[in-house]
Amino acid sequence: MVDAMKYVIFLGDGMSDEPLPELDGRTPLMVADTPNLDRMVREGVGGWSKNTPDGFEPGSDVANLGVLGYDVRKGYTGRSPLEAAAMGVELAEDDVAFRCNLVTLADGYSVMGNFSSGHIPSSESHPLIEELNRQLGDSRFQFYPGVSYRHLLVWKSGRTGVRCTPPHDISERPVADHLPAGEDSAPVMALMRASHAVLAEHPVNRRRRADGLPEANAIWLWGHGRRPVLPPFRRLYGKTGGMISAVDLMRGIANHIGFEYLPVPGATGWIDTDYAGKASACLAGLERQDLVFVHVESPDESGHAGRLDYKIQAITDFDRKVVGPVLDGLARRGGPFRALALPDHPTPVAKRTHTPDRVPFALYGAGIKPDVNVSYDERLLERGSLGFDPGCEMMAALLAS
Repeated sequence: MVDAMKYVIFLGDGMSDEPLPELDGRTPLMVADTPNLDRMVREGVGGWSKNTPDGFEPGSDVANLGVLGYDVRKGYTGRSPLEAAAMGVELAEDDVAFRCNLVTLADGYSVMGNFSSGHIPSSESHPLIEELNRQLGDSRFQFYPGVSYRHLLVWKSGRTGVRCTPPHDISERPVADHLPAGEDSAPVMALMRASHAVLAEHPVNRRRRADGLPEANAIWLWGHGRRPVLPPFRRLYGKTGGMISAVDLMRGIANHIGFEYLPVPGATGWIDTDYAGKASACLAGLERQDLVFVHVESPDESGHAGRLDYKIQAITDFDRKVVGPVLDGLARRGGPFRALALPDHPTPVAKRTHTPDRVPFALYGAGIKPDVNVSYDERLLERGSLGFDPGCEMMAALLAS
């Protein structure tokens, strides 16, 4: 009996970047120590994909759905409804879900001082969300706690005529030109303003202030939409799947497409995440699933924070503690497998936000004939032997017999 093919997708969120003068014109991928990603290219194929279709914002929701083989030009409704599914929040057809970030607003209410409130831990953020629900929640608006600074607001029978800006796009910049706008923005803006009064002197924030930590002194609402309808991955591609991630967005995507969520207790979404735990969970998940998607958030968060040192560290750790151990484990297991490694989108350190540009990928494993490329970095954007635009077409190449 021939063993069934197994598949792994290594997703380093926001891993791709742009040449930096402080790196002598190189990128973090070129500088980081990535022997395992390089091996995937050297013994496999290097190429590029454009995971954000023209006309869409380069969010992790759009781009990761593209990597998973979903064409967001058909049926996509927004980021936060996907996160609601991860949190077990059932949306009615006319409900609108918003991502509710706890942020640090500085200089009164005028500057985005810290889009993640210093990566506030859930043990401190949950009491803040509970207080918001007590004081501001009602029959129309309900707050739900998530992970760290990432939470959820549901507007019952809500409206979608509001334009919102992701807070990480305006890090350390004035917020006046980026506040909610549009015909339905008044209730959203009123909640954001009211949250500042509720949170500013909460005991959690008094303690953080005393400790010199960024305060979670306001909410920022964005990423809104209604309940999506995504066909199961198994119906589209004939394969079962599992998801490993620290963020609600990816758990929500897993819920909607029929993937098993594979928990890793030490996963944080930051550079202190449990990389080894993700590798172990991947190998265990492949014992019962055809494909496992390993999502690592830390390169993206480092890019948003403008921390070049953290981004290089995150990429190095991703390669050494996730990619290498999983590839070695699959080799020991025996049987055919294929692995795909890539970012969803670039998150350049200098820009601190996502861009819709192409990203490099490495495709390696059974039946993949090596090309001439030998290293994994942005040079594959020009030298790669395969390219996918839109990126959702790449899944068929990964799964092709």
